[in-house]
Amino acid sequence: MEGAGNANHEVEAPSRITIKGILGLLMENVDTGNGKRVVSLGMGDPSAYTCFRTTRVAEDAVVDALQSQKFNGYSPTVGLPQTRRAIAEYLSRDLPYKLSSDDVFVTSGCTQAIDVALAMLARPGANVLLPRPGFPIYELCAAFRHIEVRHYDLLPNKGWEVDLDAIQTLADRNTVAMVIINPGNPCGNVYTDQHLREIAETAEKLKILVIADEVYGHLAFGDTPFVPMGRYGRIVPVLTLGSLSKRWIVPGWRLGWFVTSDPSGMFRKPKVSCACVWRVHPLAFLAFGFTISKSSCIKLIIHFFAIIEFSFTAFSSLRLLSASRSILTYWEAHQLSSRQRFLKSSTEPMRLSSRKTSTC
Repeated sequence: MEGAGNANHEVEAPSRITIKGILGLLMENVDTGNGKRVVSLGMGDPSAYTCFRTTRVAEDAVVDALQSQKFNGYSPTVGLPQTRRAIAEYLSRDLPYKLSSDDVFVTSGCTQAIDVALAMLARPGANVLLPRPGFPIYELCAAFRHIEVRHYDLLPNKGWEVDLDAIQTLADRNTVAMVIINPGNPCGNVYTDQHLREIAETAEKLKILVIADEVYGHLAFGDTPFVPMGRYGRIVPVLTLGSLSKRWIVPGWRLGWFVTSDPSGMFRKPKVSCACVWRVHPLAFLAFGFTISKSSCIKLIIHFFAIIEFSFTAFSSLRLLSASRSILTYWEAHQLSSRQRFLKSSTEPMRLSSRKTSTC
């Protein structure tokens, strides 16, 4: 029987070798008879505690919207116009430029925004740079999209800043983006304005995008105020992710956003595009005038529809994925400029045109 007991223990162990599994083992051994309450410092749902409640104004606004009977029908897949406009106005308060509603896409919480950001950058051989420690959802979404994950360390002796030397070592021609989480999860750090500029300059040097997870935006305690990464959108394009969940204490409402912080319009200045491959609403398709063979164009079309086929996001984000292909093209164009402007092929080259086409 003792041997059987050990065997059962060995079988059960792998399922518990997770953060939640280890936490469960610890909680099973907590002495509850001393009257002391265990407080989780890793709780991501502030509403779980009675001391945290959202404002009555927010609740009344939801009730009024429901009772108005104006929002019972289907909404646009990118979000209601008034919602996108409100998010753009809210985020613009902390930026040296104004966002428009066309820069904003509403998602089912920040988790869907993460999935969309990685899905639209996915391509064979692509890799993304993630912070360590960081938020594990990024690794899960990257694995589902077959994107290689490369971790860069945060420096504890420097306030958990990004190791920019490691970023430059890890990045190569297949790196599509780097992710920063500010304020930090799980470390709680807040990046200084100067450090954010250094991140932007490093990303611009490497020609990669910055995905800025700011779901904890403005929840900053201490001497360092929160500064959005979008402030340096003129240096490098920034994809800003956020939600109502934390600051407004309503994670169950599942309302998030995906925002292109791009005041220089690098996503909106098409030079050469293939309208039959990527529809460009509401973002414009960006390219830098290169020749591509017919066979390569067919491969691009197949890759694009493969992304659509395997997309599973909750609120019909396929249109958002299609629209956001311009961001991937920005990355591709810079990689081409650093290597070669022409792709070799045995077939006759075909010049792509930016003119609108009525058929594919």
